[in-house]
Amino acid sequence: MPILSGKARLAGVVGWPVAHSRSPRLHGFWLERYAIDGAYVPLAVPPEAFARALGGLVACGFAGLNVTLPHKEAAFALCDEVASSARRAGAVNTLVFRDRRVYGGNSDGAGFLAHLRAEGVDPAAGPALVIGAGGAARAIASALQEAGCAVSLAARREEAVVRLAAALPGLAILPWAARHRALADHALVINTTQAGMSGNPPLDLDLAGAPAALVVADIVYVPLETPLLRAARMRGLRVIGGLGMLLHQAAPGFAAWFGVEPTVDEALYRFVAGDLLAPDRAVPTCA
Repeated sequence: MPILSGKARLAGVVGWPVAHSRSPRLHGFWLERYAIDGAYVPLAVPPEAFARALGGLVACGFAGLNVTLPHKEAAFALCDEVASSARRAGAVNTLVFRDRRVYGGNSDGAGFLAHLRAEGVDPAAGPALVIGAGGAARAIASALQEAGCAVSLAARREEAVVRLAAALPGLAILPWAARHRALADHALVINTTQAGMSGNPPLDLDLAGAPAALVVADIVYVPLETPLLRAARMRGLRVIGGLGMLLHQAAPGFAAWFGVEPTVDEALYRFVAGDLLAPDRAVPTCA
């Protein structure tokens, strides 16, 4: 483990809560792998204290932050400069501090696409059906559109669907009740909701009419295999889990803060998965 010096570069993840985050484990692995004089720490900050905390971290010389719920939109508003990726996503998940200015980006969509490509799936092949209308849905739908993929969206919350469609021209909107039969017209379906996460009910999506070539992706990674992915695998469909997206979306921030382009590989996947990965489980391709 590298020994911290007075010149150590500092970064972290800010959220409320943040104890569940695997980002410190992920970035800690890279810091040790590349023998970097630096640290990456979890920062639990309540919403009412976020702006003050951000100013304090800039003043303390932090290199930047990852931002998780519920602070992504607040971070967007506090940036001095925002990348196009964050503008299209409507939220920030990566902050870089430079010369006391705050620069914001969003690597969620790019991370998802990078994981698709690592798994041998062309994001432009489409069409894709995005399930959900939250921040992750917007980031992923935006990235797919930029890659040249036709994107449809289905979600329970009609008002959220309307807002997302207004933000992303060209997005096709499907009634929630049409999601099951719509699978036949798509090459890729992505669950961007928390359905299927440990403690939550599974996603209500009937795969009976899914074409044999359908790729089923889930951004949930606790558990590694959600009920949706298990059902898809049992039907012989191609499945893509959520942990790979987490790993790939982390790389741009690490490079900006610590000056090294990190590698996403099987060793990283197994380390970050930790207790989630059964000893006899085959390790998915991550790079």
